[in-house]
Amino acid sequence: MKVFQIKEDVYQPIHRLPPINLPINYGSYDQRAVVKRRRNGAVKKISENPYAYSVCFFLGFLCFLHFCMSRPQNHEFQEWWNKQREKHNDVVVLDKSETKRLFTSVEIRTPTADPAVDKERARSARQLSWVCLLKLQQLAGSIAYLSNGFVAILRTANRRIASSSVAADSSRSESRLYRVIKVFLVVVLVLLSFELVAYFKGWHFNPPSLSSAEEEVLGFVGLVYANWLKIRANYLAPPLQILMNVCIVLFLIQSVDRIVLILGCFWIKFRKLKPVADMEFSDSLEEQNVQDYPMVLVQIPMCNEREVYQQSIAAVCIQDWPRERMLIQVLDDSDDLDVQHLIKAEVQKWQQRGLRILYRHRLIRTGYKAGNLKSAMGCDYVKDYEFVAIFDADFQPGPDFLKKTIPHFKGHDDLALVQTRWSFVNKDENLLTRLQNINLSFHFEVEQQVNGVFINFFGFNGTAGVWRIKALEDCGGWLERTTVEDMDVAVRAHLCGWKFIYLNDVKCLCELPESYEAYKKQQHRWHSGPMQLFRLCFFDVLRSKVSLAKKANLIFLFFLLRKLILPFYSFTLFCIILPLTMFMPEAQLPAWVVCYVPGFMSILSIVPAPRSFPFIVPYLLFENTMSVTKFNAMISGLFRFGSSYEWIVTKKLGRSSEADLVAFAEKESDPLVESSGIHRSSSDSGIAELNKLEMTKKTGKNKRNRLYRKELALAFILLSASVRSLLSAQGIHFYFLLFQGITFLVVGLDLIGEQVELTAAFESNNQSC
Repeated sequence: MKVFQIKEDVYQPIHRLPPINLPINYGSYDQRAVVKRRRNGAVKKISENPYAYSVCFFLGFLCFLHFCMSRPQNHEFQEWWNKQREKHNDVVVLDKSETKRLFTSVEIRTPTADPAVDKERARSARQLSWVCLLKLQQLAGSIAYLSNGFVAILRTANRRIASSSVAADSSRSESRLYRVIKVFLVVVLVLLSFELVAYFKGWHFNPPSLSSAEEEVLGFVGLVYANWLKIRANYLAPPLQILMNVCIVLFLIQSVDRIVLILGCFWIKFRKLKPVADMEFSDSLEEQNVQDYPMVLVQIPMCNEREVYQQSIAAVCIQDWPRERMLIQVLDDSDDLDVQHLIKAEVQKWQQRGLRILYRHRLIRTGYKAGNLKSAMGCDYVKDYEFVAIFDADFQPGPDFLKKTIPHFKGHDDLALVQTRWSFVNKDENLLTRLQNINLSFHFEVEQQVNGVFINFFGFNGTAGVWRIKALEDCGGWLERTTVEDMDVAVRAHLCGWKFIYLNDVKCLCELPESYEAYKKQQHRWHSGPMQLFRLCFFDVLRSKVSLAKKANLIFLFFLLRKLILPFYSFTLFCIILPLTMFMPEAQLPAWVVCYVPGFMSILSIVPAPRSFPFIVPYLLFENTMSVTKFNAMISGLFRFGSSYEWIVTKKLGRSSEADLVAFAEKESDPLVESSGIHRSSSDSGIAELNKLEMTKKTGKNKRNRLYRKELALAFILLSASVRSLLSAQGIHFYFLLFQGITFLVVGLDLIGEQVELTAAFESNNQSC
């Protein structure tokens, strides 16, 4: 132990002591050289992109200014540090009474050295600087990555805008809604210019009145702005507030309806309610009498389904059902001769294997899918069958599909339809398919299941279902009056007293549209058709013999609330009223309507698909973006505009493995081939047809992404409103308008979904290599 005497004025607070330079052990290699090499490599990598280098330099300059600023002394930390030193006997003052003297006796003890502690305490400022440089390198790499992505998006947008003359939103004349949106955009830009002038002149804090504008010399602009304040306060804000209140009421009613559906789904899960069949078929066909199996007709309507025709036909042909008790109809409405020959060759291949399958092609394509089904049901042999199963071209039922659905008809003579759930093979393909999966999961898990359990009625989904042929004939069969023939026949069957069953545990594989163009056309048809049907069957519902409760459910819930009110308030409230309230602050939209209630409803909507929870914010923004398409379709169907009767087949890409499905089909059909004496040469013809299909795919027309004018116009409207909200410092409204405007911009530039240009470029590079 050694005792030293130090001068009292040398004993300073800890934050005033100069830094201590301790020797650093760099080990077997020079860490400074390694860090220097890493730092030089990072700077070289970042400097390749001038945008990233500028951003990194700016952030580094901000960090330098931050560390150069003086900070107040931390006396609490000083006291804590002195107590810790006294506690561990590092510095002990021997005589406190002698503090008035010039010198103070201090005892400095040297404890036994702990290598681990000494190593931790041996870090100097130079070592910390190297650590900071490494952290700065990681930050610079992240910023460079984000900058490169942002520049790539800008280049893609620039390329699509440059080719906008070819990629127009529609070949027809401008729609009425688009003309209205353009006028609204001009009005918003004019209002924004007025508000910017008023902001820089200080009129936001001290708005001029007409009397002050006339007495004082405010100029022409001040007089116009004062008149605008009077007009918007007395004449524009009150009707806007009334319309806003009406939309808020509709929004709350629709939210209550969705909450009731969620509670009903929870009750079904809690009580384990589900339809139970009175009988079951055995797993083996030999163990049960063939006559116990009812006659089933299977229909596969298709139109130019080049990519998916083979897998759908194969999935139906391998059904575990007696061959003599099942007939398959391939209803081809293709106008492409090559596709017709391919489908006909596929049917002939399965005919050679002993399957009872027929190919039908109409010369006159009237009525679209409804006309195709109606023509097939008019055949004479249909009267020999009791049930009909319908599958669209991209659907692949499991081999036990008929064994799981047909038994539910046994003992229920009033049952008309057994609907199964859709399962998607490409739900994780891109962001668009993930958002569609959220929407359709809620539809099947909640809406269809709750309606099927509690009221035995729901809208037929057009595919993956089994109908009793007697029920179809009783309600008038397939009609061609709307583009939603499935919903039409379901409503008429319900009015005739028939019941429906939904099986949530029986799933049928299908494909989601991967491009925004295909998805938009599909949604337009799905939302214009119900309004056509509502206009046609409204008086039929009133004159029907069903109960008053069923009539009210059909009119108010099924049609008005879920098909008309939902797209109306979604588009009007969030795309029209909300931007207007930024320029007319006298009409205020509450924050809970903008953020809290929609966020809560989005959480409820995502419950059936819990794996999609990270996409809850994009889902909310994208649903508001799709409101313009749904609103346009609803108005077109309600007022019989020309586009409401347009039927465009949803484009499929054939994401399911064709080779795997054909191999599985051949494996399942081996006993059939051996028993009928058919050789394996038929599979060779199938491979030849697949090769021909691939060659035809390559010679097809090149696709490209498009620009969507309505979405782009609404993007500029919302972004302009966000600028006005920023001037008024409205936090939550600003962020909602900003992100919603960016979402409209991304969708308008077709940056969501399948990127055709990038895919085509990638494939061309692979072919050149």
